Amino acid sequence: MFDSPFALEIGYLIGTILFIIGLRQLSHPDTARKGNMLAGVGMIIAIIVTLLFYDYDPGAEFVGVKNMGWILAAIAVASVIGWMVSVKIKMTAMPELVSLFNGLGGAAAATIAMVEYTSKSSFDTGTLAVLFLSLVIGGMSFTGSMIAYGKLAGKVGDIFSPIMTWVNLLFLIGSVGIIGYGLASPDAMDGNIAWILLGISLAYGIFFVMPIGGADMPVVISLLNSFTGVAAAFAGFLYGNQVMITGGILVGSAGTILTVLMCEAMNRSLLNVIIGDFGGEGGGGKGQAGEQVAKEITLTDAAILCAYAQRVCIVPGYGLAVAQAQHACHEFEKLLEAKGVDVYYAIHPVAGRMPGHMNVLLAEADVPYPKLYEMDDANPVMDTTDVVIVVGANDVVNPGAEDDPGSPIYGMPIIQVHNAKNCIIMKRSMNPGYAGIQNPLFFRDKSRMLFGDAKDSLTKLSSEVKSL
Repeated sequence: MFDSPFALEIGYLIGTILFIIGLRQLSHPDTARKGNMLAGVGMIIAIIVTLLFYDYDPGAEFVGVKNMGWILAAIAVASVIGWMVSVKIKMTAMPELVSLFNGLGGAAAATIAMVEYTSKSSFDTGTLAVLFLSLVIGGMSFTGSMIAYGKLAGKVGDIFSPIMTWVNLLFLIGSVGIIGYGLASPDAMDGNIAWILLGISLAYGIFFVMPIGGADMPVVISLLNSFTGVAAAFAGFLYGNQVMITGGILVGSAGTILTVLMCEAMNRSLLNVIIGDFGGEGGGGKGQAGEQVAKEITLTDAAILCAYAQRVCIVPGYGLAVAQAQHACHEFEKLLEAKGVDVYYAIHPVAGRMPGHMNVLLAEADVPYPKLYEMDDANPVMDTTDVVIVVGANDVVNPGAEDDPGSPIYGMPIIQVHNAKNCIIMKRSMNPGYAGIQNPLFFRDKSRMLFGDAKDSLTKLSSEVKSL
């Protein structure tokens, strides 16, 4: 018979190793699927050894896990729901699904903390600090992720107000103060301090995300993901569960690093993200449209321009996802390559609604990964590109970010499509993007507008190319 503590630790060690290997393989599309599977296997191993070898009362006779029937039933129901959702979810709705998963992870961590707090009469200072932090971070991650889900699904609007910054700061200061008071006086307020912290954290999650506009959602999703990981790690500390600690640390650290990179890509500070002073109302600047008139291009002229070019760049944005035009885009790319045109894609770090959104969409259409150029690789070759086709992107190609100090996005790194020889912008209308500002790119001499649904326009463009 296995020694239960030994078997449990070995299982957790194997699970942890698989988490790390899986995360490493997620760094490249060629190995991402395998990495995801390995991490999943690691989680399955961790669950199995916990159910078989976890000792409810260490030091006494082996008892094992209690309420096994309820646990197995919950796992079965959740597995079925998760499988059905994952199979049916559209790629365009993937950001909403990620937000939902983030929120549920935060809720689980907060629930663990509350159960621990209400089931025991006393804690040492270190355990109580971990419990409070798990409660606050998990609760805030839950409501924040739910609001983010609502925004991405178009069910929740933005509320922009200067007072929101001060409200969020008040929540932060209040949370720190109450935690400090609770640690100094664990029996204060008749044990209700945890419930007060839970209420504050739930409210803070709402007020934190509510002012943030859709264009800034990639950073918010990444930040909330890191919060959920940290909350899970704290929950692991409460139980001395090494695999929860390691998994939470991996998610938290990876999410934090990605958040910092996203902030740099949008020229924002992490402090502004935390207090909600992020993605406010769009402003003016010399980039406003005024009396300028955008010039249109016909499908035939666009097809000729692309078919006889040497190099064509495609810049995808959220409009590509909305129109579900990734397959039509790949078909257009293959037709151009058949005519000897060098085609590549330029990907902005925050294009779409979540980190890597465009990469995921194009991978679904089987676009070869080497054709995807990150912004820093695409910009140096932009001046040698004959035609750039912007598909549903707006703020990430706005030259006002470079030359208009009055623009709200001034200083934000962009894909420099204005340096290409010709630029074709596919949009439904002249409406501004999520930042709420007009794009002077639309009115430049080298730019032409091709209005319409992206999928329909690309399909018709492919037909024109075939007829040449």
